[in-house]
Amino acid sequence: MRYFPVYVWLILIMSCRQKGEQRPGINSGLAPGSVYYKNIAAIPPPPGFNRVPAAPGSFAAWLRVLPLKKEKTVYLYNGLPKKNQAAQFAVVDMPCGKTDLQQCADVVMRLRAEYLFESRQYGAIRFTDYEGRVYAWKNSGDRAAFERYLTIVFGWCGSASLEKQLQPVPDFNDIQTGDVLIRGGFPGHAVLVTDMAVNMQGQKRFLLVQGYQPAQDIHLLINPACREPGPWYAIPGTEALYTPEWVFCKQQLRRW
Repeated sequence: MRYFPVYVWLILIMSCRQKGEQRPGINSGLAPGSVYYKNIAAIPPPPGFNRVPAAPGSFAAWLRVLPLKKEKTVYLYNGLPKKNQAAQFAVVDMPCGKTDLQQCADVVMRLRAEYLFESRQYGAIRFTDYEGRVYAWKNSGDRAAFERYLTIVFGWCGSASLEKQLQPVPDFNDIQTGDVLIRGGFPGHAVLVTDMAVNMQGQKRFLLVQGYQPAQDIHLLINPACREPGPWYAIPGTEALYTPEWVFCKQQLRRW
């Protein structure tokens, strides 16, 4: 749940009536990939494509080694399986918690915060709520305190505030690993670019991960436009980018 003054809720609800409206949950009929990949880096790029180099210690390099579960079922925070099991190619091996708190934008913040925490960039861990209040991490390597901190962040920050915090990417063709596709509001949604590949012609392909509502396992998305079940996305020729449970617009690309 997000906590906002009444006037802020009214503004955000009005903002939901824009392009990129939520697509109803769908069952695309695509079965999750049958092969087990131990991490993001183990997923082969499309034929003719090679992974974009990632500097050691970078966010892109960290995302590339996110571990994946052998089981490909997405579970909710309460242990029940998600109704739509056709959206994921793989499931990230990272707990979603026992409360309905770590949802879509929270997953993006969790992954960014985990990277900064593990690389000991403690001073860079900060998020802002919709009214501009800053929630900064100040306790170095205390893991238990870090989890409590993230619980507070998830309670006060969300897609609307994260959209304001991130920087717009004017040209979608400049998409990079670590970028975020985000629609702030109620409803709102966010997905994270987790890896990228490029071919000799400079064409790009990318992977997306998401959380969703209610809180659930982080999962790598299938591209519903593919004829065969696959996770790689191409830069769309239109303004819309279709994911299994949401439609984004190109102008909704953001960067840390």
